[in-house]
Amino acid sequence: MYPWLDPSGRFSIFKLTVFVALLIPGAILLWPVIVQGGATIPVKEAILESGDWTIRVLLISLLITPLRRITRFSKLVQVRRQIGVGAFCYVIIHLALYAISQNLDIGRIASEIVLRIYLTIGFVALLGLAVLAATSTKSAMRKLGAKWSRLHKVVYLIAVLGILHFFMQSKVDVSEATLMGGLFVALMLYRFAHWRGWSLRSAPTLLGIAIVAGLITAGIEYAWYGLATGIPASRVAAANLEWMWPMRPAWNVFLSGLAMIGISVFAKGGLAYEGVEKLILRALAAAR
Repeated sequence: MYPWLDPSGRFSIFKLTVFVALLIPGAILLWPVIVQGGATIPVKEAILESGDWTIRVLLISLLITPLRRITRFSKLVQVRRQIGVGAFCYVIIHLALYAISQNLDIGRIASEIVLRIYLTIGFVALLGLAVLAATSTKSAMRKLGAKWSRLHKVVYLIAVLGILHFFMQSKVDVSEATLMGGLFVALMLYRFAHWRGWSLRSAPTLLGIAIVAGLITAGIEYAWYGLATGIPASRVAAANLEWMWPMRPAWNVFLSGLAMIGISVFAKGGLAYEGVEKLILRALAAAR
């Protein structure tokens, strides 16, 4: 099925918008590589950016379910698989660029993956995404039956491995990796709250998740600096208690949680039920 068609085969502005949004970061990070003919510096920068976008897109795919529960916007389900496959495409770009940086020397690439633990972890995550992408079709869902749902829960482990890979290759500055880790924690807390029967449309529930996720994010950053670097973790903890710019990951995670409260209020107003296509079609009709 084309990525801009809905399950009934009709053209969907919503799905087309998501598809284009998934393409834009890839085009931006690959453009310097193409223009400069695979020069070393653009390739190295693109390797990092493609890895970042793999984690970002993967987390967006995990956001779909709690966001649907918060907004009751059922069409979000239509793009979950599309976004998941997008994460796989970005990790393939990540691997391809790494291969280019190694002059496409397969033996050397294989050796590096085996000998460097952070590359081993990243490669395992890549294989996991490949399996999920290969089984994301309707025919695979029919063949696997109940096993399909259990198999695709592996995405949580893949996300953990991807974030761990991010931390290990970031070395000293782990701000972005910590942010991704904190957002993953928030996504798991939304699932935990739903499992406990707590409404994800309740402001107190969402506020509680925002606070807990922010505190855990600060704890993750403190633990990493305390265990994996020579930088005093106490300084990191003190920085998280201050309001500064750029903001620490814990504050970003907390504010993201507050944004979910705003989205919930917006959804309760009834605007989220209209659907993207209906809003656009009404606006076009009014403009005639």
